[in-house]
Amino acid sequence: MNLRRVVVTGMGALTPIGKTVPEFWDGLINGVSGAGPITRFDASLFKTQFACEIKDFNVEDYLDRKEARKMDPFTQYAMIAVDEAMKDSGLDLETINLHRAGVIWGSGIGGLKTFQDEVVDFANGDGTPRFNPFFIPKMIADISAGFLSIKYGFKGPNFVTVSACASGTNALIDAFNYIRLGKADIFISGGSEAAVTEAGIGGFNAMKALSQRNDDPQTASRPFDNDRDGFVLGEGAGAIILEEYDHAKARGAKIYAELVGGGMTADAYHITAPHPDGEGAANVMKFALEDANLHPENIDYVNVHGTSTPLGDVSEVKAIQKVFGEHAYKLNISSTKSMTGHLLGAAGAIEAIASILSVKNNIVPPTINHFTDDENLDSKLNLTFNKAQKREVRAALSNTFGFGGHNCSIIFKKIEE
Repeated sequence: MNLRRVVVTGMGALTPIGKTVPEFWDGLINGVSGAGPITRFDASLFKTQFACEIKDFNVEDYLDRKEARKMDPFTQYAMIAVDEAMKDSGLDLETINLHRAGVIWGSGIGGLKTFQDEVVDFANGDGTPRFNPFFIPKMIADISAGFLSIKYGFKGPNFVTVSACASGTNALIDAFNYIRLGKADIFISGGSEAAVTEAGIGGFNAMKALSQRNDDPQTASRPFDNDRDGFVLGEGAGAIILEEYDHAKARGAKIYAELVGGGMTADAYHITAPHPDGEGAANVMKFALEDANLHPENIDYVNVHGTSTPLGDVSEVKAIQKVFGEHAYKLNISSTKSMTGHLLGAAGAIEAIASILSVKNNIVPPTINHFTDDENLDSKLNLTFNKAQKREVRAALSNTFGFGGHNCSIIFKKIEE
């Protein structure tokens, strides 16, 4: 069968380095660190006392107070980012077929703060079960897609993907497949996460996953650096409007880039550690290239998962060299998590936006906070250290990997009319 083309017609971002897409992009290309001391709660007794929080955030600047109280922060973030994306897309809800418009969202954890607060309140009580009637609707991960479909009247496929840190990319790939198979014309897709809570920081600390560089949080997220000591937790949302190409052309939409391929694999190795040789990571990039009908030489930029963990960064670079061979030395490779921190289920969505804007603007964001080379990494690779680089970006590949061994890769390229 002939697969339909899928394009990006709108984007929205709420991140630690910018609360709109233009602000986010400006932060990326200028190498801004989003890390700082935690303000959400008193973190003085925690091993990690910093995170990448959204700065100066007041939900009532965006949402009605009464409505916002029905939502966990991860859903609030989704609503805000999608509002920007929908406005950016120029979609007219009066003229589109709402039965062929859907929502596929991603979140690795969902309503963590809601769950934490309700359980703590119960534990501190006298044993009488007093729970907020919105406890369950606020907590469940799928409620974000539910709220979005209700707001915009989208009556097509509606669900949330949960594949840990791969969730946002997983959602985009699912939406991509629905459109190209002719099951829908438009999707709201992306991901959101709000895990900067006592449970989030404490839980990841217990796993020894987070950086503990409390004396210098701004440089703590340092992918590929010899002295990296774990990731920095981030929060926020990224939203992308995906649309069938002819549908977008017919309404005169602006088109940022074309989504041309995606891959999904499992490491089948360990619940948290990546495969040491990057087997799953290599396979997922190969599958994405095959799906896009592209060769390794067609890719100019790889936005890596690059979380700043000792094992993960090395295995991903091994996988890139396995897939791209000699062309790996002609790539720009960078980890935007060095600036945003790790947004877990939202990471794939905001990194997809970074990749799309790299294709559109021919600029590769940097990997900041590089001080010391890691002898386990090939020094001839261009890891785009510390400063953005201008170059032609015909196509960009973005990787996201999650606990449980979930791997996703997605490819965007310049639109050919």
